[in-house]
Amino acid sequence: MNRRILLLGGTTEALRPARRLGLETVYSLAGLGRVPAALPCHVRVGGFGGAEGLAAFIASEGIELLLDLTHPYAAQISHNAARAAEITGVPCWALRRPGWQPGADDDWREVDDWDALTRALVPFERPFFTSGREPLAHLHEIPEHQHWTVRCLQAEPAPLRAEVIGARGPFSLDEERALFARLRCDVLVSKNSGSASTEPKLQVARELGLPVLLLRRPELPVVAREFAESESLWEALQQRL
Repeated sequence: MNRRILLLGGTTEALRPARRLGLETVYSLAGLGRVPAALPCHVRVGGFGGAEGLAAFIASEGIELLLDLTHPYAAQISHNAARAAEITGVPCWALRRPGWQPGADDDWREVDDWDALTRALVPFERPFFTSGREPLAHLHEIPEHQHWTVRCLQAEPAPLRAEVIGARGPFSLDEERALFARLRCDVLVSKNSGSASTEPKLQVARELGLPVLLLRRPELPVVAREFAESESLWEALQQRL
């Protein structure tokens, strides 16, 4: 394989090409989660220093193709990738995973930011956060009538009226049912990631008739090629290679 690829990863979909591509590929992670073991490509952990730093890395490493397979809510790195591609003239391909769509029995409510979310949470007593680490910075703000449960990649100590669960998907439907029953939550808070590995929580919320507060997706930049699912991206990548 004679084309040098920089793959911006951190998602389940990113691991598939990372496991198939060889030493001419650099797999880059922000370093917030677990670093995959035994990948055949080079693994790089850490930031680049913005779009200009990423462009400098692309130029110094002779990168010929930039793949953005980051999380749909990782808007900053996606914008940096698009700008770095523009600076260097290297094409950027991105996986733009479709979001989940509500069914007839779903009570989904979109919110724009943390302030809007906290206002929407006022009527509830036991919210279950599955939206990443942001709630951890607000554990000291928990209203007196609420108990928060936060599920993120790493557990950490929590104040009296909170629980922080460290766990990584995929989560089975039975596992989610058992967890919801234990937590006695009355509202689910999530990002609309569109990932199949974390979708069972939505089915459990539907079964229990629980409302779901979804943080609205950020706007992502247009790049040279965009793919809705990983299989089509892989097929295009094989043709290019």
